[in-house]
Amino acid sequence: MKTNLSRIDAQARAALISGVHYDIALDITGEDTFTSTTTVRFSSQAGETFFDLVADSFSATLDGAQLNGREMALTEGEHELVVTATSAYNRTGEGLHKFTDPVDGKDYLYTQFEPAYAMKVFACFDQPDIKATYSVAVTAPERYVVVLNEKAHRDGDTWSCEITYPLSTYLVAVCAGEYVSVHDAYSDQHKDIELGLYARASLIQHMDSDRLFRQTKDGFAYYHENFATPYPFGKYDQIFCPEYNMGAMENAGAVTFRDEYIFTSEPTPHKVERRNDTILHEMAHMWFGDLVTMQWWDDLWLNESFATWASAIAQTEIGEYPNAWVTFAAIEKAWAYSQDQLPSTHPIAADAPDIETAEQNFDGITYAKGASVLKQLQAYVGRDEFFAGVREHFRNHAFSNATFADLLRALEAASGRDLSHWSEQWLRTTGVSRLYPEITADSFTVVQESDVQRSHRVGVGLYSLIDGQVTRTHHTEIFIEGERTPVPEFAGVEHDLALVNDGDLTYCLMGLTEEHMAFVLKHLGAIADPMARTLCWSAAWEATRDGRLPAREFVKLVAANAATEDQPTVQERLLNQAVTAATLYVAPEWRDEATDILNNAFRGAEPALIFDRALSRLPLDDASAAHLSGLLETSTNQELRWLALTALIARGRLGVEAAEAETDPSSEGAVSRLRARAVADKRWAWEEITTGERSNLELRYLMDGLTFNNTGLEGLSDEYLRIAPELWDRLSNEMAQRTLEGVYPMWDISREAVEKATALLAREDLTSGLRRVLSEGQDRAVRALRVQAVDAAAAAAAAAADSVSERS
Repeated sequence: MKTNLSRIDAQARAALISGVHYDIALDITGEDTFTSTTTVRFSSQAGETFFDLVADSFSATLDGAQLNGREMALTEGEHELVVTATSAYNRTGEGLHKFTDPVDGKDYLYTQFEPAYAMKVFACFDQPDIKATYSVAVTAPERYVVVLNEKAHRDGDTWSCEITYPLSTYLVAVCAGEYVSVHDAYSDQHKDIELGLYARASLIQHMDSDRLFRQTKDGFAYYHENFATPYPFGKYDQIFCPEYNMGAMENAGAVTFRDEYIFTSEPTPHKVERRNDTILHEMAHMWFGDLVTMQWWDDLWLNESFATWASAIAQTEIGEYPNAWVTFAAIEKAWAYSQDQLPSTHPIAADAPDIETAEQNFDGITYAKGASVLKQLQAYVGRDEFFAGVREHFRNHAFSNATFADLLRALEAASGRDLSHWSEQWLRTTGVSRLYPEITADSFTVVQESDVQRSHRVGVGLYSLIDGQVTRTHHTEIFIEGERTPVPEFAGVEHDLALVNDGDLTYCLMGLTEEHMAFVLKHLGAIADPMARTLCWSAAWEATRDGRLPAREFVKLVAANAATEDQPTVQERLLNQAVTAATLYVAPEWRDEATDILNNAFRGAEPALIFDRALSRLPLDDASAAHLSGLLETSTNQELRWLALTALIARGRLGVEAAEAETDPSSEGAVSRLRARAVADKRWAWEEITTGERSNLELRYLMDGLTFNNTGLEGLSDEYLRIAPELWDRLSNEMAQRTLEGVYPMWDISREAVEKATALLAREDLTSGLRRVLSEGQDRAVRALRVQAVDAAAAAAAAAADSVSERS
């Protein structure tokens, strides 16, 4: 079965087929299975092709004649394909997912079709460049509400809508169940838009609908002003769905979100900000992705990079989150830098020969590096010119498909610049350049260390400690071309710190001189500007990962300065990085001391909402265990209570029966109990993960519990390598990737483990997808070994220096 569609087959089919209309009749009244009857009317040239469908059983006719499979021999002209299929509901967040809320027994269903899961629900040509119109009818139990891409009309138990504009199959949506909703409207000179928010009945009381509607309206106002193309669809519903695999999905007019974005416990500021980012990200897709759609998944980055960039600039310019680019520097860029240093890195404009490859490219390159490059392209051509090019792109390709070449032509026309050389440097190559200053008494030079010498527009800033604060005293913007770029105006200028990506204009690893790193380790908390401070945090973290800064120094840096960091999202990321450094990157013999330092720094620090969460992820000392035990006596924050319970079970202070006794009847409570049991019984958790029939969300919590403290996992490293090929073959692409990434044996950082992974990777029968997951895991383990060795060497050198000092 051609479920892993190749680009070659897709191109051949697109050349053959046109004028497609789907009449989809979906019956979801079955308890365990659903049926779809799809009538596809289309025109074709003469030739052979196939339709896409994954179903338990189906029957099909072409122009009234029975088909024996999915292959079709077509004559030139008009055709009618009729397919009736029966399938089981999905539990992995792909196709049509069904969830029953343990709180009240109510059912909730939603579809997830990207990149090519529409075929799991109805027969179709499941590729982005065969856009179609649709008539959708859903027969549902009487108690259900049905939400479709356009406003659904109800006739008895059947809900229907017409999609009269061309739309790719992956953007069709069906949400159904006992959802509760609230409604509002947005109006401006461009359009009147009906707004809806949908959630489970057990969650609706927690929905902060006023904030969500306000942020949605702010987004429409911003995009209408800057895109100059009215919202292209009818209404705009946002549906918060249970057991969701990702943050959200940009289905036209019916955006689906993970319902963890409805906060049942007080959220950290980071979570609230990131939710707003997601709202604006998905809204941007209504134009870039839904109105204008990529031709094929090679240009997936056009969708995701653009939406990631758009949400950050929208947050900044709307004004609710004026430091959104600081968050971007701390979160997105850290993700991109990490991904870009893996052996599986790929160009932003990636080659995607098939769906399996495309599915793995939903990663830090496609989202975060691409958005970083768009940010610097905007800086290069100018903000107004950039938006003008985007507007022209929308006008040129509305309701059709486009490639990056199409966008580039629009940007070149708007800016008057030739961008071909820029695009080759930044979009067709891999890896991240390292920029650092080389400073002498009479010169200042920016050095580019990279296999590819790229052009950069950067800010260079000089900072000095003045009256207890580190402030910028000099600034210039320059173009970097080649390996060495002098900055003559800074020659001989006194300063304490030089940032060669001041303002974070370009995508690079920003290096510091040895003297400047020492200054940062001593004075980072005194840096006044949040972007400059975040760039120094990032430089310290990347130096740690690269073995240029001993991991123990990063641990000490966070312990000394995290509590005074005034950017909550940056603060939360720092604590997570410090936990990684203390448990994975410091020399093993210093690990207890590192975790003790963080226990002392996190315990009792404010804001407690952030620090207590981070504390629960550490191996606890006695005082921290007592602190979390006390929290169970006082806190009403259920999410935090579950983390504390799990940490105390991992510490041995509580048994798993404490989790069973916790009075939380919600679905979140159910999966949190699974995590707690996984912490207590690793072998049971392993079996559930690798052989059980758990839902996607249950698997996520089980994997978290299994690896919560990376103890009690003896023998599972070999077991992982033994069963990885079988798991990859048995599970769907997405679930196989999530599972094998989630339980890669990072608890076994040793040369022997690396060599065993090398032996598995030497097998010629591994698929490219499995090979990528294994090579990425192995690379992370190799990095950890290398960084641990650097940390140990630094400790030995310091001890030797102390010994010499004592003797003298």
